[in-house]
Amino acid sequence: MNSLYKKILKKIKEYDTIVIARHIGPDPDAIASQVALREIIKINFPNKKVYAIGSSVARFKYLGCLDKVPDELDNALLIITDVPQFDRVDGTSKEDYAYTIKIDHHPCEDKVCDLELLDETSSSACQLILEFVFKNHLKLNEEIAKVIYAGIVSDSERFLLSYTSSKTFALVSKLLESYPFAIMDVYKNIYDRPLSERRFEAYIINNIVISENGFGYINITNDIIKEYDVDSSTPSNLVNNLNFIKELKIWAFASFDEKLGLYKINIRSRNIVINDVALRFNGGGHKYASGARLKTMDEVMELFKALDERAKEVQDEQS
Repeated sequence: MNSLYKKILKKIKEYDTIVIARHIGPDPDAIASQVALREIIKINFPNKKVYAIGSSVARFKYLGCLDKVPDELDNALLIITDVPQFDRVDGTSKEDYAYTIKIDHHPCEDKVCDLELLDETSSSACQLILEFVFKNHLKLNEEIAKVIYAGIVSDSERFLLSYTSSKTFALVSKLLESYPFAIMDVYKNIYDRPLSERRFEAYIINNIVISENGFGYINITNDIIKEYDVDSSTPSNLVNNLNFIKELKIWAFASFDEKLGLYKINIRSRNIVINDVALRFNGGGHKYASGARLKTMDEVMELFKALDERAKEVQDEQS
């Protein structure tokens, strides 16, 4: 793994123009990893042109602004973070670049870039960015440190999820010792929510259907989104909040993305492998945190049926 960090740095040194992308429908870790890496390269190599691209999300502006794809991409390097496959990269395509690098923590069997740093045991893409910095003795500053910390905290759910490890704590400890900042400022940005969103969360809890096998599901219509005056990305941001409901083993939210014309499914579980089920339905992800994008409600219900069967399998094994 150490040699990979060195190889990535070597490639960064080779290219004067570098573009950093991440997945569509970004979460804080996706944006934080690309913004942090952009600023890290700028600080350590001020003569390079570095761009973090993709659709912006208003609620994540505290992590930093994004750039437009540059007009000239002659002999440029592309780095994708927090995304396993190119069909989910936001804002660019592989063919425009002389060399490609992937930095990610999602399971992926296929190699999609020329150089890949993949660690499924990492809590987040930001943890990998932080390890890249420390392994190569690169400079940071307090603002970049806050962005990296936000990505790690968000993707690990405040260090609650199983992907949190002793390495996570060691890296964060070193970060806070080297670049001290007020962590409550970070938590305020991530976790402060308007009352409308809290009421929407209550709607989900009151209306989620839970099977006798411990599978919970809900279809969140756009009418409900409008009624509660929340953003279309809100269901995705709330799915982890059901993690400590005793009766739930696996749960899934379905919502319709009008721009893409697809149903977006967020799936979570309590220590039950679900990414193989998601993979069968045009999806994938982590063992216990996955997703899918489907064309019809019939397909959504088939996925829900398969997830319920997975919950039953585990229940039968434990009985």
